[in-house]
Amino acid sequence: MTEWPAPTRRTSAAAIFARRGGKVVVSLLSVAILALTWYGWHYIGDPNTGLTTTNVFADTEAHAKPLDGAIDILLVGQDSRTDAQGNPLPREVLDMLHAGVSDGELNTDTMILVHIPQNGKHAIAISFPRDSWVELTGGFGKHKLNSAFVYAYTDTYRTLQRQGMTDLKQADAQAKVAGRKNLIATLEKFIGKPGMIDRYAEVNLASFYEITKSIGGVEVCLNGPVKEVKSGVDLPGGRQTIEGVQALAFVRQRYGLPNYDLDRIARQQAFLSGLARKVLSTDVLTSPGKIADLVSAVKKSVVLSQGWDLQEFAEQMRGLTGGNIEFHTIPTLGNAVIGGADVLRVDPATVQAEVTRLTSDGDTPAAPAATQLPGANAVTIELFDGSGSPTVAAQTHAALQSKGFTLAADQKLSTRSSTVVRYNPADTAALELVKQALGTAVQAEPDRDVTAGHVRVLLGKDFRSSAAGAAGAPATTAAKPPAASSPPAPSTPAAPPITAGDVPCVN
Repeated sequence: MTEWPAPTRRTSAAAIFARRGGKVVVSLLSVAILALTWYGWHYIGDPNTGLTTTNVFADTEAHAKPLDGAIDILLVGQDSRTDAQGNPLPREVLDMLHAGVSDGELNTDTMILVHIPQNGKHAIAISFPRDSWVELTGGFGKHKLNSAFVYAYTDTYRTLQRQGMTDLKQADAQAKVAGRKNLIATLEKFIGKPGMIDRYAEVNLASFYEITKSIGGVEVCLNGPVKEVKSGVDLPGGRQTIEGVQALAFVRQRYGLPNYDLDRIARQQAFLSGLARKVLSTDVLTSPGKIADLVSAVKKSVVLSQGWDLQEFAEQMRGLTGGNIEFHTIPTLGNAVIGGADVLRVDPATVQAEVTRLTSDGDTPAAPAATQLPGANAVTIELFDGSGSPTVAAQTHAALQSKGFTLAADQKLSTRSSTVVRYNPADTAALELVKQALGTAVQAEPDRDVTAGHVRVLLGKDFRSSAAGAAGAPATTAAKPPAASSPPAPSTPAAPPITAGDVPCVN
């Protein structure tokens, strides 16, 4: 078992941050863990022995062998201060990981759907932002996606107590199963594919530290140096290898990032790609000691669905390589405040179409839905909505994301008549990229107050969103608005997919 280093002092801000939802993304480990299993038993015996399992599927035997031959896994990062067996993590471990206090919150802060076709030659991982505003199953109404677990958990736990159950550990175990089932059902309803998910994997705080240490770190790349007290991250820019506490902080940071949770998801995907690449490397696969440490950590902190034969799963995935693991994020429609809560708007129909596209099986991963503009990922767009339209800003936000731009949080303006793009006078290259996306006739104004690398887009009443591919253009240009019968402009993924075959640089 991995020994924990001595705890260090942490500020109270870290504890407050942990309680308020800046939880660790532990489910990043799961793909690499699963990719490892076909090698594990050669050194440590049957990997199915000693695992913690949960009965989340009504017909366990049916889910053991999917009828369509494809495997669809829901990977969940649980905000849990216990190990897989329900034992509380030591106080010194929580302090070291900036984990705050064990306050009983059970939000699932990371949810990734992994689709592996029957041939087992590639994998598509789709991230679902925690703040996505969706309809929960179980009769709980509309809430953030990450609350699907906790609503069902709390309802079941209270019901069992009212029915006279006095064994609190048993009540907790049954309530967790109800929470997991409701999360699975909510996601399947959201993506329009009931019964699609046939595997479930859940990991927690401690597994992140132990597993990253056991493989000797993961290579990542940052666009610039970062230091942020709430997560504890303190890293230089550029390519580097991280492990343990700093690896945890790297994927955990949410505050101080231009796009908040969407930037954090990009961090998660970049780290997971590096983790999968490392586990699939000869450095790990030829080291019985590393494999033994890794599988030991998995068994202590990972919960898997019942009926999942890891040896059979491993055989199906022998052809998988790092470059064939591809990461995507569902399309979104921008930020909103609903009932006093900061949420992320999503269109279920658009999400369902994108998930269907990504999970349509073939010999190679699905091609990206939109063409990226070279260099756009280095430009951050600050979008100000003065159009007076309830939909134009969201459609423009999504369309600019589809071109590869980074989008800051949208801002509202009083309704204005004209659209204008403001840019730093020394940064004409960024302006030209934005004009390619919006239309060359867009009005542009130099503004020294605009940060280099940023462009401000102020939407006016003259702006028209276009479903044809560009974000839109002022009505006074040659661009024509879509016909009345045309469907609304679809949102699209924020950036090109990350794969486990390279080291992508992220914010």
